[in-house]
Order: sequence, then structure tokens, then C-alpha cells
Amino acid sequence: MCNILLLLAIVLAQSPKYGVGRPPTPAEVKAWDISIPPDGAGLPEGSGTAVQGKEIYASKCAKCHGGQGQGGDDAPLVGGQGTLHTPKPLKTVGSYWPYATTLFDYTRRAMPFKQPGTLTPNQVYALVAHLLHLNGIIGENTVMDAKSLPQVKMPNRGGFGPDKRPDTK
Repeated sequence: MCNILLLLAIVLAQSPKYGVGRPPTPAEVKAWDISIPPDGAGLPEGSGTAVQGKEIYASKCAKCHGGQGQGGDDAPLVGGQGTLHTPKPLKTVGSYWPYATTLFDYTRRAMPFKQPGTLTPNQVYALVAHLLHLNGIIGENTVMDAKSLPQVKMPNRGGFGPDKRPDTK
């Protein structure tokens, strides 16, 4: 009897009859649809350089990721090149991430940790440029924008391939 009551409670808890929430409007869906694929389609207008990103990083990122991206309370963002095939790989922006556009996408939607989604496109481009510069991938005055960011050749771009397990398509 107890199992039946538990099952009934679960079913009723998921029932739409409570009227909680509503379907999102098309405008809300569009606002949330901010994914950026590897080719950079959908990158917003704006730009930034590592020089500009250094100050933003110091005020919004360094507390968790360390002053130079070496890690602190959170994961390191810099270093690790050449470690992926060792017993202790260090997976960072410079050693593991295959596309700079993925870094833009993640930073824009998830950072800063306690205030995700609050950075402007210019701030995100500048932060991405700063991290790419700290990893030796671009120069400090290289402008990152919707045209240049997808052209960045990340060190591990060729490190990923199709999933060859038999249970995947």
C-alpha cells in the first residue's frame, strides 16, 4: 500500500494541474538560445583584446581561477600543454579545449560563477582573448570578435574524434 501511495504522489507531483509555470514565449526562447557552435555562427557583435581582458579578469575571475589562471578555489585555466597523454593530464583552456568559440560560449553563459550571464559581449571577447593570450595562443593586442575568434587554432583541435563505441551512432 505504501508503494502505491508513493507512486501516486510522484505522478500527481508531476501533473500539470497545479498551474505552476507557463510555456515560454518565442521571445524568451530566442533570448535563451545563445549556443555558439565551433564555427562561430551566432557570435554577437563586439570585440576585445587580452589587454582589455586583463583588468576584467582581475576583478571577476582571479578570485576563483588565480591571478594568472593557474587555479585557486577552482580549476586552472592556463598551462597543461603536453600533459594530456601523461598519467596526470592537466585539462585547461590551452591544453584541452578544441575550439575558442566553446570558451566564449561557456564564459558568456556560466561566468562569473555567482553572476552568470552578466558579462557584456565586449567583456566576454576580452576575457577570452586574455585567456588565449595567457596560454600563448594569441598576442596581447590581437582583437577577438565574431570573425577572428572562430579562426583561432587551438592546440588540441585535432585531439577529438568520432565516438567509435559500438553503442553510439
